Amino acid sequence: MNQPQTTPWPILRSYDRDSLARIAMPIGGIGTGTISLGGRGDLRDWENVNRPAKGFRPRQALLAVHARTADGHATTRALEGPLDASEYEGADGSHAANHGLPRFRNCAFHAAYPFGQVELSDPAVPVTATVEAFNPLVPGDANASGLPIAVLRVRLRNTTDQPLHVGVMAAMTNHIGADGTEGAPAKNVNTFRSDAGLSGLFMQAGDVPATSHNWGSLALTTPAQSGHHVSCRPVVPIHSWGTDLLDLWDDFSADGQLDDVPPGSTPVPNDPLGALAVSLTLAPGQSSAITFVLAWHFPNRPSWSPNGQGAWLNNGRCASGDPIIGNYYTTQFTDAWDAAAKATTRLDALERDTLTFVRAFCDSALPPAVKEAALFNLSTLRTQTCFRTPDGRLYGWEGVFERHGSCLGSCTHVWNYEQAVPFLFGDLARTMREVEFAHATRDDGLMSFRVHLPLEFATKHGMAAADGQMGCVMKLYREWKLSGDDAWLSSLWPKAKAALSFCWIKGGWDADRDGVMEGCQHNTMDVEYYGPNPQMQGWYLGALRAAEEMANHLCDDAFARECRGLFERGRAWMDEHLFNGQYYEHQVRPPAGPDSIADGLRHPRFGARDLSDPDFQLGAGCLVDQLVGQYMAKICGLGDLHDPRHVRTTLGSIFKHNRHEEFFDHFNPMRSYVLGDETALVMASYPLGRRPRHPFPYFNEVMTGFEYTAAVGMMQEGLRGEGLRVIEAIRARYDGRRRNPFDEAECGRHYARAMASWAAVVALTGFSYDARTASIRFAQTEQPATFFWSNGYAWGTFTQRPAENEIEATLAVLGGSVRVAELMIDGREPVRPSTAVVVTPGDPLTVRVGAAAGV
Repeated sequence: MNQPQTTPWPILRSYDRDSLARIAMPIGGIGTGTISLGGRGDLRDWENVNRPAKGFRPRQALLAVHARTADGHATTRALEGPLDASEYEGADGSHAANHGLPRFRNCAFHAAYPFGQVELSDPAVPVTATVEAFNPLVPGDANASGLPIAVLRVRLRNTTDQPLHVGVMAAMTNHIGADGTEGAPAKNVNTFRSDAGLSGLFMQAGDVPATSHNWGSLALTTPAQSGHHVSCRPVVPIHSWGTDLLDLWDDFSADGQLDDVPPGSTPVPNDPLGALAVSLTLAPGQSSAITFVLAWHFPNRPSWSPNGQGAWLNNGRCASGDPIIGNYYTTQFTDAWDAAAKATTRLDALERDTLTFVRAFCDSALPPAVKEAALFNLSTLRTQTCFRTPDGRLYGWEGVFERHGSCLGSCTHVWNYEQAVPFLFGDLARTMREVEFAHATRDDGLMSFRVHLPLEFATKHGMAAADGQMGCVMKLYREWKLSGDDAWLSSLWPKAKAALSFCWIKGGWDADRDGVMEGCQHNTMDVEYYGPNPQMQGWYLGALRAAEEMANHLCDDAFARECRGLFERGRAWMDEHLFNGQYYEHQVRPPAGPDSIADGLRHPRFGARDLSDPDFQLGAGCLVDQLVGQYMAKICGLGDLHDPRHVRTTLGSIFKHNRHEEFFDHFNPMRSYVLGDETALVMASYPLGRRPRHPFPYFNEVMTGFEYTAAVGMMQEGLRGEGLRVIEAIRARYDGRRRNPFDEAECGRHYARAMASWAAVVALTGFSYDARTASIRFAQTEQPATFFWSNGYAWGTFTQRPAENEIEATLAVLGGSVRVAELMIDGREPVRPSTAVVVTPGDPLTVRVGAAAGV
């Protein structure tokens, strides 16, 4: 039971000793918060208590190993590599975690998210050690991927020619009551428990108020395993300064085991240190693994933030603080011990399923940088950027700062870009659409682009974003297409129809109904654009096409015809009037005055103050994501929104004019996410001159989510090499030495928009699935190739073996099941089985695709 996997974990990227300083890989479930595995093996950024907490850690938290030879020679080391030089200095010495402990001399980090491995060795230590960490991540199974646990495994190998007695210790202080910003432990209690094949420490609150968002429980456990001896120190008393760590180290260093201390022998601190050790004997050359499962349970999540940023009532202040909205994961378990126990009984299967997913993905015929960008950015789903309320719905900040969230409300214009949730966790994506339309959209069609919580206040923000609202219409179509759920679409259609019709109100975005957005358009640049521009127009055209498709299916023929007519007129106008021969540009049209702008469109804090000559406009700029609507339309299977020749030319211009191969001479008055000798796409360039005196504020910045959008657009239009170079440059910047590979920042860390990186997987594999017709599609390759695919509910691989006149194709399902009535490879006639086939794990579908295709 619970035997560690003996096959090696996959490795997508390795980092040497010089590239470890910034690595912090989040370990935790979707909506549960995380703890991060540092590049040298330390546990950092304990963000499992309902808020971001960069740099926060319990007073003590460590893994250590003891090894003793038959002749009595012994050594004890922290299971960590050397400190980075930047951590040496401080007012009173190093502030690094566990800075004073002996450690291994050599260290490397290997990753294929969610698997992280810290490889440790030292000529003075008779074992090599690998610290392995993961949390289950299984496409289509949000519950399995949402467990509040961190699995930590220490794999040891005896490098000597004699038997070794070894022990591994996991120790931590009970920090319940503190979240990295406020609160403190108060008489917390640690208890040793052993039942149902699980032993360990159950950590509970003492005098921490049960209503506090810092109240909850922790569990540090190890599964039973043959040949392993478990010992424990539930509490290590403090005699004076720092003596709990001293006593614990002395105890463990004596024999690799722990001796209990009689209760009440000396005073116990508010955050008592507890430890768990597992010891065994290793024969010469033998390897063995010791597993720890760390679990947590903190049920009192406040609405959006515990620092008041989420408050909106009573002139911006809640009467009694931010309301508690709770956590979905804590409704699944009674406490942290229950979470550890239930997860441990399934750990073998959960690890196998996660390995199956990651191996299939890593073995897919995609460029390494594309796989890395897509897979590593999935870590954002596990950070405090995302959470689930007790009803199971998923919500997201834009990102997170060190101690609080960045920009509340599942911001529609930011979350428009990401593609990971719909293609990996379709049920969660649908909950976001339900919130947007069923709760955040008023009867008049105004959708609050930031949703307030509890849901009874969902529309209180009262501001509409042109790109956010139009993108949500496209996302509704995408989720319906992937799920095929007609009843779900029908339930949301009235509000979706109202949201699109809102464009046509007096003073609205397209008040004259000519298919062109020219009104006051608040957007993801945090300003309002005035006049037609490619970014908003593309979203509008995409929304019209999506609404046309949905209306036709629902027999709303008149609305479908209106959408089609507006689309045709707006498309033609954009190509005729906004394309300047190199790219699409913005025609700035000042409004007649504030009274000509409908309520809810102009932000009271952002944007132009002088409407007669508005500043913060794009103007003649070449915008990095000017074709974002086309990017989304291709993902949704909605076809061309613009003249394909203009699209390809525009993408080439973005690559030519916005790409900088170094930034030594680049002026940027705002935030810097790229510096020095790095390569990136800037937000806007002005190759034709005519730059506004004050363009939109971010024009000279670089942000990865926008870069991915441009790169994927290039790939969609046949500029694969250019798109790949953009993605390679992004991942070169997130190299572990300069930046954390698991934390692409924009306005905050772990930024949601960066999950646009998954779209490159969709683009390069050519994958699409239409559950309405059970049609599945892939790109054709010249050589035998295997792709990973996922539609949000099922996932697996697609292998094609081209021959002279036909292609042998095999669709394999590794999780879930998928109904197939038509299989298509680009450039070939589709294959249609005589009856639809339900493909399940272990029963692949193999067809021959050619001139005379058939099963």
